[in-house]
Amino acid sequence: MYTRRNSKQRTVLSSRWVIFLILAVGYAIVYFHRVAPAVVAPELVRSFGIKGAALGFLASAYFYPYAVMQLPSGLLSDSLGPRKTVTLFTVLAGAGAVVFGISPTFSVAIIGRIMVGFGVSVLFVATFKILANWFEVEKFAIVAGMLVAIGGLGWLSAATPLALLTLWQGWRVAFIAIGLASLILSVLTYLIVRDSPYQPRALRIPKREDSTSSSSGNEKLSPFEGLKMVLSEKYFWPLAVWFFCTGGILFGFGGLWAGPYLLEVYGLSRAHAGNILMMIAVGMIVGGPILSYLSQKVFRARKPALLLSSSIVTGIWLVFVFLVDGLSLPFLYALFFLLGIFASGIVAVGFTTSKELFPCEIAGTSTGMVNVFPFTGGALFQPVVGMVLDHTGRLGSMYSPEAYRISFVVFLLAAVVALISVLFMKETLSQIAPSWRQKDPVRSKATGGNRTASMLYGEPEEVGEHVES
Repeated sequence: MYTRRNSKQRTVLSSRWVIFLILAVGYAIVYFHRVAPAVVAPELVRSFGIKGAALGFLASAYFYPYAVMQLPSGLLSDSLGPRKTVTLFTVLAGAGAVVFGISPTFSVAIIGRIMVGFGVSVLFVATFKILANWFEVEKFAIVAGMLVAIGGLGWLSAATPLALLTLWQGWRVAFIAIGLASLILSVLTYLIVRDSPYQPRALRIPKREDSTSSSSGNEKLSPFEGLKMVLSEKYFWPLAVWFFCTGGILFGFGGLWAGPYLLEVYGLSRAHAGNILMMIAVGMIVGGPILSYLSQKVFRARKPALLLSSSIVTGIWLVFVFLVDGLSLPFLYALFFLLGIFASGIVAVGFTTSKELFPCEIAGTSTGMVNVFPFTGGALFQPVVGMVLDHTGRLGSMYSPEAYRISFVVFLLAAVVALISVLFMKETLSQIAPSWRQKDPVRSKATGGNRTASMLYGEPEEVGEHVES
């Protein structure tokens, strides 16, 4: 019996990391699309003959459908299933990237960007749902940090590598290539990924006869019951405000206006600007796992990590506002690196906080609902900052340092609001078990309500019965 249990444990451990890798590559592609316009912004302006506000609208055309789809993506993950959801929408994202790459006009480019936004909109929520089924509760924060780190590799590829590829082959080739890669990934997702260890053909782990798509032993909630539970939770809303402001900063600046700022205020080459932009991705790669570890193992709480990060981000924007054109290159590298850690890497802790507020049955709905807010922030901040820049005026074909200083006040105010919102959040790591866990205190104490933990560490009489010899 115990030999069979150990064999099953080894199979699960190896299987889930293969699934994690496939989903993480998809998340890296999501991040590529989020921030690529910052690097190719001058080429887009020349290709379509547009100004700042129109460029902001083109970049943000990704974020509007992304934000709109977060709640439906959660409902789809909880009903249709995350694997099928990821597969279908990755195909749409790949097609949209190809359309964007071959677009002959600004209108067609907008259509392609919207298709990409719709396509990648479900990947993060569905990925969280799958990983919540495959990994134990106590390991989830670390896994989320690793996922964010790999997303940072996608951001990294949209910095200097994209800048060099654009100089060599043009921006269109890059987007066509990423579209084709997305189509290949959709096939791998369909063939290999499974929603949970108990799903049929989940890499030789058959489904238990009594299992459901739920992550716990409790009765499955309907999508609208789950939505009502999320929206009625008062501690959800400070977290939502924090995500809105932090996402607006990250995607408004790092996803678009950081590139023109470096090119126009500091007169850097495209490759040099790409190197500095790349520091956000490096910070994200480093910060995701480190902040998750600090939250889980050192602070043993979520709020201290969120408070620390928001305080540092506020300090960064004070520096940008008051020293907009007076920063040395090493200082720019440092600021962008810190922004990557504390405005991007920290989201792993933010999403883990969201997950811990609610039962695993509605992991897709809760993650999708909170994920509306960072992308609503990005969709709003990109064109708003462009309009502020246009209103302030240009120096020839470029924006002045004073125009950037004024526009950066938008980001500073958002950072202050994010910092204040943390004070109103609930500590979720050390909280007393909520009522939905108290329904089954024995299972909750042993496994945190997570079926994967139960499968790996408990219920030995069931372990050997469903494993292939």
